[in-house]
Amino acid sequence: MTKVTQEQISGILEHSEIETFHKIFGKQCMVVVKIPNGFTIVGESACVDPANYDEKIGYDLAIKNVESKLWAFEGYLLQEYLYRNK
Repeated sequence: MTKVTQEQISGILEHSEIETFHKIFGKQCMVVVKIPNGFTIVGESACVDPANYDEKIGYDLAIKNVESKLWAFEGYLLQEYLYRNK
């Protein structure tokens, strides 16, 4: 394997535990994702005006934030594996 795939990222998220916290200070969403190996990743989103807060949009953006971090972590893991096994 020489690349991280969307299927890999999706599979990790599908088998993860997710806790969601809405309306922090009236305008922020945080998700804490515990991936299958026990590592936790925090994602967040926020709006400027609490009147504009939407739970679905907040959740979707926070999960995308987690997904972005997961890509970086999986990329690092693959790079380290390839380095150590060359």
